[in-house]
Formats: sequence, structure tokens, C-alpha cells
Amino acid sequence: MRLKDALTSAIERLTAAHVGSPRMNAEVLLMFTLGCDRAHLYAYPERQLNDDERARYDEALRQRSLGIPSQYITGHQEFWGMDFIVSPAVLIPRPETEHLIETVVPLARSMGRPKIVDVGTGSGCIAIALAKELPDADIQATEISPAALEVAEANAARLQLDHRIQFHDTDLLRGIETNDFDFIVSNPPYVGESEEDQVQLEVRKFEPRNAVFAGPTGLEVIEKLIPAAHEKLKHGGWLLLEISGTITEGVKKLLEHWSEVTIKNDLQGIPRVASARRPE
Repeated sequence: MRLKDALTSAIERLTAAHVGSPRMNAEVLLMFTLGCDRAHLYAYPERQLNDDERARYDEALRQRSLGIPSQYITGHQEFWGMDFIVSPAVLIPRPETEHLIETVVPLARSMGRPKIVDVGTGSGCIAIALAKELPDADIQATEISPAALEVAEANAARLQLDHRIQFHDTDLLRGIETNDFDFIVSNPPYVGESEEDQVQLEVRKFEPRNAVFAGPTGLEVIEKLIPAAHEKLKHGGWLLLEISGTITEGVKKLLEHWSEVTIKNDLQGIPRVASARRPE
């Protein structure tokens, strides 16, 4: 089968399976199968796929048609200009989370050697992005899932930033000895179980549930994290959280005794980052 025919057939197959962005998915999976870039797909449309390539592409398309995210099939996702390993043990890094990095970096650059901890690091994308942008920062990261922590440590090693980050196998900030952090940063579970029907089926079915859902209201993890952060931040230190519009008012209430509470919207105008300072 010629490359262009394989691609056309794949688009039709994914469309029939109601997979969103079928062309993009078909291209991504074909690039993964062939180990090439998008330019190659269109430069060599007459290239013949051998039996092994056809079989591997067919298997990738089968998995995607079942709803398995393409990132879990390829094992990779781009974030902050870096290539991250992902597996079903971790939440897939999303562009919205980059707003968290964009908020932290300007604040941290004004300090000499800021102390930062990423709570619930998952794939490690936040801690690693901050390590890349802030070469003088002292960075730690926590994760309750041993499988996720293994992915985070592998990503740090692949991106040659493992010497910059101290990883901890723990829940939230439990057992962390540092108590004068300048920044506590987190993309915690913040979806309420009552919202489950509004969450994409692929997310509900394939991404780690404990990284998505916090409990009945979506505030359960944040309710624990805020007082823990208060204990570990220095006076005037920053707490920055990824949130959603659904829990914005609840988060504001939980932070009512903090100072400089700010909510930053993402590009779609949805509340995405809550920031606050521990009172002096």
C-alpha cells in the first residue's frame, strides 16, 4: 500500500470511529509508525509501506479507534518545547498548563535562587519546564504514584535536568523538610465527580482517575494543599494552582485569608491559574 493511500484510508477509518481531528491523528500515528516527520509524509506519497509497517500502523489505528489517546499510543507529548514520555500512569501534559509556567517564571526570575516545589508532578512537565527556564532555582517535586514518579524521573534524565530536581515519593507536601519555599506550584486533580459526564470520554476512560477527579466537588485536594502550602511557604511566598472555571469561587474562598489573590484566564477565557501570596 502506498503511503498516501494508507493515510486516506486511516482518515476514513478514524472518521467512522468518531475520533476528533482524524487527519491529524492519522498523520501523527503514521509518523510514529515510520519514524518520520510530517514533511516526509507529503514528500514521498508513493512510498510503499512494507508488511511490518502496515501491521504496526493498523494496530495504532485500532487502538486510536477505541479511544486510546494518541499520546499513550506513541508514548510522547510535547510540552514547553520539550518532548515528554507519557504513559497511562500520568496525565497527558496540556497546553493550558503552560500558563502556570508563564506565571511562575517572571516572578521567580526576580529572585536570586528561588526554592520551588511542584506538588503532584505526574510526568514531571512542570518541574522540568521550570528547571529549564530557571537555571539557578532549587526545585523539588512530589508525587504519590510510584508509577508516575518513575515517568517523571525518566523525563528529567532524558532531558538532562535530573541533577536539577529532587523527587519525593509522597502525598502532597508530607515529609518535605523545607519550610521556606518561595513557590509552591501544582496542577492538582480539580474536576468534581458531579462533572464526570462533562469530561471527555477519552479522559474519563484512559487517563489516571486520581489525577483528574478530586472528589465530589473538585476542591477536595486543593482544600488539603492550601493549609499544607501555608506551612511550607516563607512569608510572602507564592502558591500557584491550575484550576477550572467550575471551582474558581471555591478556590477564592479557600484563599480568602491570603494576599494578592489573582485568577488568570487561559486563551479561551476560562479561569486557569490561581495565584496567591502567604501573608507577611
